[in-house]
Amino acid sequence: MTQKKKDALPEARIAKGFRDIETAELAGLAQMLQTIRGVYERYGFEALETPALEYTDALGKFLPDQDRPNAGVFSFQDEDEQWMSLRYDLTAPLARYVAQNFDRLPKPYRRYAYGPVYRNEKPGPGRFRQFMQFDADTVGTDSVAADAEICMLAADTLEALGIKRGDYVIKVNNRKVLDGLMESVGLSGDENAARRLIVLRAIDKFDKFGEEGVSLLLGKGRKDESGDYTAGAGLDAAQIGKILSLFNVGYANSGTSTVAHLRKLFADTEISRQGLDELDGIASLFDAAGYGNDRIRIDTSVVRGLEYYTGPVFEAELTFEVKGDDGQTVRFGSVGGGGRYDDLVSRFTGQKVPATGFSIGVSRLQAALAHIGAKPKAALGPVVVLVMDKAEIASYQKMVKQLRDAGIRTEMYLGTSGMNAQMKYANKRNCPCVVIQGSNERDAKTVTLKDLIVGAQAAASIKDNKEWKEARAGQVTVAEADLVAEVRKIVELHSGQAS
Repeated sequence: MTQKKKDALPEARIAKGFRDIETAELAGLAQMLQTIRGVYERYGFEALETPALEYTDALGKFLPDQDRPNAGVFSFQDEDEQWMSLRYDLTAPLARYVAQNFDRLPKPYRRYAYGPVYRNEKPGPGRFRQFMQFDADTVGTDSVAADAEICMLAADTLEALGIKRGDYVIKVNNRKVLDGLMESVGLSGDENAARRLIVLRAIDKFDKFGEEGVSLLLGKGRKDESGDYTAGAGLDAAQIGKILSLFNVGYANSGTSTVAHLRKLFADTEISRQGLDELDGIASLFDAAGYGNDRIRIDTSVVRGLEYYTGPVFEAELTFEVKGDDGQTVRFGSVGGGGRYDDLVSRFTGQKVPATGFSIGVSRLQAALAHIGAKPKAALGPVVVLVMDKAEIASYQKMVKQLRDAGIRTEMYLGTSGMNAQMKYANKRNCPCVVIQGSNERDAKTVTLKDLIVGAQAAASIKDNKEWKEARAGQVTVAEADLVAEVRKIVELHSGQAS
């Protein structure tokens, strides 16, 4: 008789393009978010949280690197057979929220938001399908002062996070200048909309592919290392040369001087002149507020991949280089960007509602901070009360309650292993100390506290096992009545010093 085959067990695996985030990184992330939030609130922005899911038609068709509406989002139909999608950024949900609540919101409306966004795109090294963004947006004004302020906010945020002046630059351009350039090379009109989008995406990849790669994308197309082919815009050599001139512009000592120089190169269409006038107004505000070219710079190479930008566009770029784990030079480049999107809310309202905003790529910036020595310290774990005698578990639980009531993060060991395994557990939890009470301590109404951090530091300098046992580094016996006070001393000693 054939034995019935057991059901196959599911394979423990994570979805492609996603990742798990563990305690130490989450602790660093929390610190980073708190710093960003502090700067944004200092500028007067207020928090808003929108759902991760939106009706698909509310998201529009503005994804980067996609020619088909909604091709790059995760979508499904709900019980009413309506299509829903995970948000691909935080701006499209904001546009829906503003349109839905327009009459009751103050104008301008200033909000910040952070959270995960989702892209159904091909994953790769450092490129995930879920990642976190932190946005600030001003909705309801077309003043260039709003655009200038967003750039100042970006600069101040990077410095608050520990990026030194000179190690970053906020680059500013205007899509109207690019639109004028398109017009001058014969790509105006609705019939050329698809080719214009290909050109913009190609320009946006200059930092990644260089002049040669962008030239291929502007011309016949480009094949990458994996063999995947990207169709080009089909431009001729003269058209390609004029577009590549965006990357060969010199920069003056101030933003307004740079714009004056750009007028000699790109002011041959009305739309370009409008864009240059806006850049001039923005640059004058940078100059007046003391944000020099070392912090914020007018730069015609900035495009931004999203299709919905209508005016000034910004990009936060890290300029320093570091050595990666493999010894290769790493340059992080862009860690955030944004721009003006005056038509996004009007998709819902039918009337123009100007808006501008900036988004930080939190995960990428966090990786950059780690490379410059701003690695998050491992979070200090809880105090652990060891269970030396299972018959006395109620006594151990009472100690835990005392410590928790005093505001000290504490847990009782809940496993069934002996002391050695319990100590290993406490070390893995990065505990500041353990509380030990065996029969001898109980009879004497005392407890033994073992400072695991001091003990580990001492262990590094003591090689002889006998000497180690005799030293009893970081270990002290105290009266039961002094438990809370003595544990608090150890915790406070190590708060902020975990490594």
